[in-house]
Order: sequence, then structure tokens, then C-alpha cells
Amino acid sequence: MQDPCLHSPHRRRFMTAAAASLALPTLAQSRPADKMERGSTHVSGFADAEMDYQLMRQLGTARYGGAAVGECLALAQRIQNGVPASWVAEFTAAAQRQEADAQARALRGHAVSARGQYLVACNSYRAAEYYSGVLSPEHTRLGRKSRECFLAAVRGQDVEEVFLPFGGAQLPAYYVRAPRPQGRPGRTGKTLLLVSGYDGTLEETWLSYGLAALERGYHLLLFTGPGQMDALRINPGMAFIPEYEHVGRLALDYVLARRETDPRRVALMGISFGGYFATRIAAHEPRVRALIANSPIVDLHAYMASFVGFDPALLPDAEDVRLEDIDRIPDSAIPPQTREMMRNLIVRLGQTSFRQAYQRLRDFRIQDASLCNIRCPSLALLGTGEGAEPLAQCEHFLRAVGGPVARHVFTAEEGAEGHCQTGNLAYSAAVSMDWLDELFGG
Repeated sequence: MQDPCLHSPHRRRFMTAAAASLALPTLAQSRPADKMERGSTHVSGFADAEMDYQLMRQLGTARYGGAAVGECLALAQRIQNGVPASWVAEFTAAAQRQEADAQARALRGHAVSARGQYLVACNSYRAAEYYSGVLSPEHTRLGRKSRECFLAAVRGQDVEEVFLPFGGAQLPAYYVRAPRPQGRPGRTGKTLLLVSGYDGTLEETWLSYGLAALERGYHLLLFTGPGQMDALRINPGMAFIPEYEHVGRLALDYVLARRETDPRRVALMGISFGGYFATRIAAHEPRVRALIANSPIVDLHAYMASFVGFDPALLPDAEDVRLEDIDRIPDSAIPPQTREMMRNLIVRLGQTSFRQAYQRLRDFRIQDASLCNIRCPSLALLGTGEGAEPLAQCEHFLRAVGGPVARHVFTAEEGAEGHCQTGNLAYSAAVSMDWLDELFGG
């Protein structure tokens, strides 16, 4: 085994970029017993940037019923900063409590309250799934519980479970039919296909953009592909593939076979890594009539390398981190959260080491000749807080696509400058859905 304690300049740069402080989050200060305050839950997050982003991600779904602000902040006060196991334990306990509450309310005939609590439980299970070890049976269990609670939340609504055949596997999806406008029972409608990215789920996509699109009268297909979280729940070991057009073809075949679909008004939106997936699909599929890339990613290798500040694909063999080495690395060398993120990337790209994972990412690139094939109108979404590389790839996308293209850059003043606008999902939905409505005559 290679020594996992890395002392090279490359490794020091990696550790500087990826490691985080292990200090506890700021807690409510102790106070004299006779001092009155309005509450004990304080607005405080995490010193660790990744964990703080995940908290913001959870808080952002409150707009569409996926969380409660007070509950999330109370959880944050009990979670150890930068310690994945603490996050998993607290969110799992919260999800179990929320699910039990939903079940009890359903038994007493309170269907509306039960649906709301099931949806919150679904999202709490997803949050726990995020930090759970990708090779642990608990990872699969938490993901399946998230799906189970979602299906309980939408029971009785026009939401269908769909499984797209992919080789010998099944790719899970949800199809949602929009209510028919009064007086026009036979009218075909506009359809939006939604695909998330590296760690997003179908259920989270429902919360972030699905409900907003449904409110505007879109039929929906929420779909997923190899390597994505939902696919892993039922296909352990299934790795990401660069040729996402194969998945897109299945999704388009499905929606275009439905009689309520208007083939002239079929849009595709990709979120996070889904910006690559959706762009790749649109480059090969003229049946896509509008593309929304949030954000537009044309080179996943360069995109991911920008997060660590150097290219791990160039690590010499003596400095590589192999999958079997990860649990032997002391916390003083690489924090637990970072080690788990490394393991996750290696496994989900179907590789055996960190260097190999980044070498595989080189295959996830869309050539300019393919980008030129995108003739449909496109919208590129980006936040000012995402960094130089996402901005550069957005500019490349704007120059290279063959059809008309628009751009919207979200700002800190809007609370939407972060990755995928998790801090202001409703405004992100307003920008993207209004653009699409204007394009499709909505």
C-alpha cells in the first residue's frame, strides 16, 4: 500500500483546497435563567464550506415544502462541523420522526398534513443519503426511504412511477401530467424533461423545479441515468457514462409516445452535472425544442479540477489515493468529509483510484462540432459565486452553440449566486420558466 499521508506540493494544494475546519458550529450562547429571549434556535451554519452549502441547499427547498427553516437550524446546532457521520445521524433521526408524524396524521384522516410531512421526511432522508458512505448498505436504505416517503406524499396525484430500460437495468423516473385546462380536454401540452446531476435526486428535482413547472401547466418527466443517485438505489455499482444521449433518447421516446405531448413544445433542463447531461443530449437530439442548462458544462474534467485547484489526473503513482487506502488515511492528513467525497467520486466513475477517476472525467467533454448541432433556443443559467471555471464554460457554451442563446447570471443581492441557485429556487424557477413560457407561447 502506498503511504496515504501526502507530502508533495500537489497533495498539499489538494488538502488546502478540500480540507475544512473541524470546529463546532456556533451554538446558542448560554444565558441566565431569568433572561427572556424570543427563542433558542439561532441563525448559524457551519465553518465548513461544503457542509454550509448543504445546509443552504436544504433550507432552499422550504419554498416548495421540502423543509422548515427552524427545523433545519435546530438540526445544524446538533451537527458537528465537517463530520459526515454526525450529519447522517441527525438527519436520519429527523426523517424518522417526520415520517412517523406523517403516518400518525394519515391514520387520523389529516391527508393534507400527512402529505406535507411525508415530503419533508423525503427530503431529510435525501440529506442523510448525501453524506452516507456510497458503499454502505445504509446509503441505499436512506435513498429508498426518501423515494418511499415521496410516493406517500404524492399518492392520489397524477404522478406515475416510470422505469426506462437501459441494457439489462432499469432507470427510475417520474412522469407527471399537468391538469387539463378547462374547456380544452383534448388539447396536447408542453412538456419539460428534467435531469439533475451528481448528487441530486428525482425527489429533490420535484422540489426545486418540478412543482414550479407544474404550476405553469407543463407535463413533466423527471429522469435519471447511470451513476446518478436514483439509479444507484436500484443498480448498485452502475457508473456514470459520458454518452448521456443514450439516456436522453429513452426519455424522449417515452414522452413523445404519450398522446398529451406536443412535439413542438418539448423542453429539456439540466441541473448541476445535469448541465452537461442535458447539453450532450441536445447536441444529439433535434427532438429537443428548447434547452435550459443550469449551468452549462462542456468539460466535466476541467470543471471538477477547478474545485481542487490542480489536476489529480496528473498525480504520480506514488501520490495517488487508491480506494482501498481511503479508510487508512488519518483525519490529520485528510478530513473524514473529504475522504468520503473522494470515495464517492472514485466509485461512481467506476474506477479504483482518485487519479483514475479524474482521468475518466476527461471523456466527459462536448466538442464544439457537437455544440454547433444545438439549433434549438437555449438558456444558460449561472451564479456569480460559482467561480472562474463555470463562468468560462458558460462563455464557451454561448459562443459554440448553433442556435439562439440567452444567458442569466444570478447575483448575491438576489440570494441566488450559489451553485444551482439553492438559496432562491423560486426566483431561479421564475427566470427559467418565464423564458420557456415566452418561447412556447405560454
